[in-house]
Amino acid sequence: MAWYYIVLIAAYAGTIVSLVAVVLSENRNPVKSLAWITVLLMVPVFGVVLYIFFGRSLKNTRMITRRNRRRLRRQESYPPVDIQSLPLTPESHQQIRMAQTLQGAIYYPGNKIDIFTDGRTKFDALLADIDAAHSYVLMEYYIIKDDTIGTAVADALMRKAREGVKVRLIYDHIGSLHTPNRFFRQMQEAGIEVHPFFRVTFPHFATRVNWRNHRKLAVIDGRIGYVGGMNIADRYIDGTGSGIWRDTHLRVEGPAVGAIQYAVAVDWSFMGQPLILDTPSTRQEHHPGAGIQLITSGPTSHWSNIAMLFHKAIANARRRVYIQTPYFLPTDSLLRALQAAALAKVDVRIMIPARSDSTILTYASFSYVQECLRSGVKVYLYNAGMLHAKTVIVDDEFISVGSANFDFRSFEHNFESNVMIYSREINAEMTHIFFEDIAMSERVHPGTWQKRPRAQKAKESMVRLLSPIL
Repeated sequence: MAWYYIVLIAAYAGTIVSLVAVVLSENRNPVKSLAWITVLLMVPVFGVVLYIFFGRSLKNTRMITRRNRRRLRRQESYPPVDIQSLPLTPESHQQIRMAQTLQGAIYYPGNKIDIFTDGRTKFDALLADIDAAHSYVLMEYYIIKDDTIGTAVADALMRKAREGVKVRLIYDHIGSLHTPNRFFRQMQEAGIEVHPFFRVTFPHFATRVNWRNHRKLAVIDGRIGYVGGMNIADRYIDGTGSGIWRDTHLRVEGPAVGAIQYAVAVDWSFMGQPLILDTPSTRQEHHPGAGIQLITSGPTSHWSNIAMLFHKAIANARRRVYIQTPYFLPTDSLLRALQAAALAKVDVRIMIPARSDSTILTYASFSYVQECLRSGVKVYLYNAGMLHAKTVIVDDEFISVGSANFDFRSFEHNFESNVMIYSREINAEMTHIFFEDIAMSERVHPGTWQKRPRAQKAKESMVRLLSPIL
């Protein structure tokens, strides 16, 4: 039987060599390629399984046909804005033009923005807006729980559906995996169109499990939109055993709601559903108001849209860069941009949770802290609970809020959505919130951080090797 084992070993070795060749031939980020090669060589059997499930690319996949994209764009249409005439800084002009080039992101002036930093006020507002809906409600969430707040949202949606309001709901199949099917089935029975994003079932398990829809969006009657980091779950109101669940979400009124609606409509079409063309909008400008571009990014994007815009904003920074993220696993280029800004005496501050909801991601995040500290970046550990906010504040005018964490998965694998806001008023309000969170955080000092146990640092270094594929 020795020949049998020789054949098996040869076949398996050929598989490993072939997969390594595939990884190299895709011309990915070298760091990410090396991470996958390390996994394939160090844990051969498990590594092959991981690569089949999580390593493949969707770069050449089209979310929606050009014809259907044009049809949806006509609903989102807005008169072209002369960017150079906007009363914004040259740096903001560059950001706006870059977003337009990357994905045709329309700049919408005149938007009213409400900022929510706790779940109770956000869900009170969302439920009130749903109750006031006359024509339609579109919702798209990564996680929808069948708990108290999830049931309240479902009841509100079912009530409107029975009144004749058109309700469409997208939930991520993996993010909401623990929510029983009967929860969504009862909504369907009430007349709601409910669909999971990329349902993970055999034989499609390997081709779908890695590509998750992490967006949290809602549109009511085309007048009101929601975008941010909060899922639908009680923890955003009640917290967890380790403290509050701190997140940031926005309520938008104005022309930019059209961009939020367009993003949901594209995802709806991507799931094989009919185009959403029966949702006339009644948006109006608010003066004075904030300028907004909605940026989407995902595994099908030609560029890493959100990551590239973050890089541009950091490179343009003159005074300050403030970042909040639950997981800090930056790409090499973003890490270097942050270090370069700090070395240029820009006030760079990064806030992450002292204890996140994932031990392995905590190790990975902590592995980048020392490099940041060496360049003068100020790092804060949020102690009041789980910091889940995803915000970037640059200088006095630019802000980003959305679903994208500051990590590889959000920048490359997940379907994400962030608003890029150009407003001194919103910037000042977000900066005030950032410093309120600093009051509940501990600043990391280089000397103290360096003296941590060697075993802790060793764990972080080991996990760091896998950061590009976490």
